[in-house]
Amino acid sequence: MNELYAAAIRVQAFCRERDWRFCVIGGIAAQRWGEVRFTKDVDLTLFTGFGGEERFIRVWLEHFPLRAPGTVELALRHRVLLLTTPDGTPVDVALGAVPFEERAVQRSSEWNLPAGGSLRTCSAEDLVVHKCFAGRDRDWLDVRGVLLRQGKRLNLDLIREELRPLALLKEAPEILDRLEREVRLSRQAFTKIPPPQTP
Repeated sequence: MNELYAAAIRVQAFCRERDWRFCVIGGIAAQRWGEVRFTKDVDLTLFTGFGGEERFIRVWLEHFPLRAPGTVELALRHRVLLLTTPDGTPVDVALGAVPFEERAVQRSSEWNLPAGGSLRTCSAEDLVVHKCFAGRDRDWLDVRGVLLRQGKRLNLDLIREELRPLALLKEAPEILDRLEREVRLSRQAFTKIPPPQTP
C-alpha cells in the first residue's frame, strides 16, 4: 500500500473512532472516479455544522500538528483546517456545514483499495460538484477525467441540482456554463472513438 493511502486510512480511523461524519474528497477521490494522477495530500469533508467547529479543531490538534500557513483563526474563517500526519503527509480537513456537504457525506461509499483496506469517498457526482465549485485549472481537469471515465453512469441532473445554488452563493454563474461545456466535450470524445473493425 502506498504511503498516501496508508495515511488516509489512519485519518479515516481517527474519524471513525469518534463517530464523526466524514468522507474523503480531492485527489484521492479523483483517483477512484476519474483519471489517475499524482496527489500528495489527504482531503476530507468533516461535517461539523455551524457553531461547533472549535470542538472538532481542538480534538484534531491533540493528535495532528498544524502546518503552515494554517492557524485556528484561518481554519474558522476559511473552513479548512491544515494539518500534517506524524509522517509528514498533508491533511486538509474541510469543516462541512452547508446542506450539500451533509448530503455528500451521506452519499459517500466505501472504495476497496487494490493493495487492501478501504476508504470512504464521496460519490463521483459530488466530486464533480466539489471540483466545479473550486474551479482551479487542475479541478477542471479532474472534472473532465470523471466525465470521460464515468460517462452515462453519472447522474448529471443531480450534479446540476447541487451545483446551481453553490454557484449562486459564490456569485459565479459561469461555473454552470463551464460544466455544460465540459459535458459536451466529453460526449464529443465518445463519438470520436472509432467502432471496432470487423474481420
